[in-house]
Amino acid sequence: MKTRRLRKDVAHLEITAFINLIVVLVPFLLSTAVFTRLAVIDLTLPAQNSPSLEQLKVDNLQLEIVVRAEAIEVGDRIGGLIERIPATAKGPDIPALSSLVQQLKTRFPDKSEATLLAEPETSYDTIVQVMDAVRSGHMVQGDKVVRSELFPHISIGDAPIRTGAGKP
Repeated sequence: MKTRRLRKDVAHLEITAFINLIVVLVPFLLSTAVFTRLAVIDLTLPAQNSPSLEQLKVDNLQLEIVVRAEAIEVGDRIGGLIERIPATAKGPDIPALSSLVQQLKTRFPDKSEATLLAEPETSYDTIVQVMDAVRSGHMVQGDKVVRSELFPHISIGDAPIRTGAGKP
């Protein structure tokens, strides 16, 4: 007896739609992956105030920048206020701060630490601008203007609360 076998045609795999998807998707993913970079600034919290022999040195600068709505106060934690830079109509006077920090760096070239204290309502953009001005600046070396590190190790914290009529 003869058995009948069904003839089956070989199925062809249709991958045209998948290839079209890959052709569109790969360039898109590659183009977006290039532009997603993160900028990270390393910060440390200020240490607790504990008296030590290092703090008793006269020529030891402990730079402290207090960002307030009406001014930026630059001072030495031990020596007190160095200069108060009033804010302009557009916000804090960053060029004046940069100039002052550069002068301090020429007086204390071996120092690299600074503490940034900001009031709670200070904007993030203002804090980053102040940090950029404190971390690096343009210094004149001979006849060239070079970008140099000023105080790259920045600790960040809350500004002391003012009591009374604007007095610290």
